Amino acid sequence: MPENIGDELPHALNVLWGRAEPKGRGRTPALSLERIVAAAVALADEEGLAALSMARLAERLGCAPMSLYRHVAGKDDLQLFMLAAAPGPPPEFGTAPADWRGSLTRWAVELLGVYLRHPWIVQLVNSPPVDPGQLAWLDAALRTLGGTPLDPRTRFSVVMLVLHYVRGAAQLLTSMTTAEPEERADEAYAALLAELADPGRFPALARAVEAGVFAPHPGAGPDDDFRAGLDHLLDGVGMAIERAARA
Repeated sequence: MPENIGDELPHALNVLWGRAEPKGRGRTPALSLERIVAAAVALADEEGLAALSMARLAERLGCAPMSLYRHVAGKDDLQLFMLAAAPGPPPEFGTAPADWRGSLTRWAVELLGVYLRHPWIVQLVNSPPVDPGQLAWLDAALRTLGGTPLDPRTRFSVVMLVLHYVRGAAQLLTSMTTAEPEERADEAYAALLAELADPGRFPALARAVEAGVFAPHPGAGPDDDFRAGLDHLLDGVGMAIERAARA
């Protein structure tokens, strides 16, 4: 990383990259940056991102709001720390895994799990990752394709395709938050579409509803639809790999 880039980064990112000391270092260990970030993640997990405020976080930690500012500059910095910490380490792959498809599938499924455990991450991620936590996941995804004949630019585009698919699936799953069980929510949505999807206006959608596409599948796992879509996507990636090998 160039020496002068630290002048362009928020303080939180410089701390995460080891280019700056955390605020509040040397103060009482009763309130540390790690404890603040862990409490913020827990609060966002339990009550949603809208519930996260410095005042609410201070209440949860049993301290004065101004005490938090000795460790983080503000809510924006706090969210950067949260984004870096919450996902945890990515699955480990070698630089050229023999089974690219199995490795990339594992990466996608585990990332979906991260988003479902921490739905607020999808709300916060609106720019290219810069922190070491998210970049570790990006690096892991690129590693899954290291043994393929795809060139670096194509590998990156494949990873972005899978990443957008995972995020889209997570947004759909987490946006259907309801007090009812997931199966009953699916049934309600299917019934609503059956009423609204007029065959004269939406012929293809009406046929899909009639075929039971939106109804819950008896005995199906919670991520079966996700995995089916991922398989279709990776089928296309496999064809691209075959073309590159022939070339």
